[in-house]
Amino acid sequence: MEIRNNWTREEIAELYHLPVLDLIYKAATVHRQHHDPQEVQVCTLLSVKTGGCPEDCAYCPQAARYHTQVKAHKLLPTEEVLAAALRAKESGSTRFCMGAAWREVRDNKDFDRVLDMVKGVNQMGMEVCCTLGMLTEEQAVKLKDAGLYAYNHNLDTSEEHYDKIITTRTYNDRLETIDHVRKSGISVCSGGIIGLGEGVEDRIGMLHTLVNLPEHPESVPVNALVPVEGTPLEEQERVSVWEMVRMIATARILMPKAMVRLSAGRVRMNTEEQALCFLAGANSIFAGDKLLTTPNPEIDADKQLFQTLNLKPRQSFKGEGSIRFEQIPL
Repeated sequence: MEIRNNWTREEIAELYHLPVLDLIYKAATVHRQHHDPQEVQVCTLLSVKTGGCPEDCAYCPQAARYHTQVKAHKLLPTEEVLAAALRAKESGSTRFCMGAAWREVRDNKDFDRVLDMVKGVNQMGMEVCCTLGMLTEEQAVKLKDAGLYAYNHNLDTSEEHYDKIITTRTYNDRLETIDHVRKSGISVCSGGIIGLGEGVEDRIGMLHTLVNLPEHPESVPVNALVPVEGTPLEEQERVSVWEMVRMIATARILMPKAMVRLSAGRVRMNTEEQALCFLAGANSIFAGDKLLTTPNPEIDADKQLFQTLNLKPRQSFKGEGSIRFEQIPL
């Protein structure tokens, strides 16, 4: 399928609203043209600095202004982080992501320590990813020089819905950070969350922004909100598996070479629901019992999932979309 960066909202809406089985079939076909359908990237996410964040993201238990069960802690010792990365590697993860509850990166000793962490994980032969908030161009270059492979900076939702979820930074701030990451040569990881009280038009709007970036993100996480007591969105209803499938399938068709990650909310899905998401084009997951501060399926459960579905972990540093696979008959 042709790689495009000039999709209209109307074209995306037409895809999104296809009969669901037709949409899954179309996405599965595109998926098989660009990826091995039996291969799934296994990532581990560790919160290296938790809580106390000055931002007001309505979904996040790490915001200092909300009263949640999350206990704040300062930046973890480098040795502790590297030990966690090694455990993740031994459990089958090939990408290790480090998250810090900062509004933006500051040029201080903590950032220097993060650079050391990046170097250490990179030396283990794992793809190393960070999500640290807003970045300057200079900071992005420092991370690249330290060996950072990917940087996560989600759009979260559409530009139109954004100020209903976050007021402490702008949508343009997000796009600027993504631009700084791209210019530094670091792989871009950017997606969003559904279930924030947005409408379907907002989901289409977020996909429209992502697909029309100068280059598609190499990784697109699709998160379902996990409501947390004490946050403004604690009463939000669970997103249905069909809503997740529609987002994943549409993202797969729009961004054929990207890794589409089935992220937060997976803990509420059974094997059959996750299988539908993989069929619709998801080929990346987070492993481990937590995603920063929210629950995630345990490693043993994921091993059983992989055995049941005959899936295999993707190798580290595999060229994004460099190998084409012939369509496998359904």
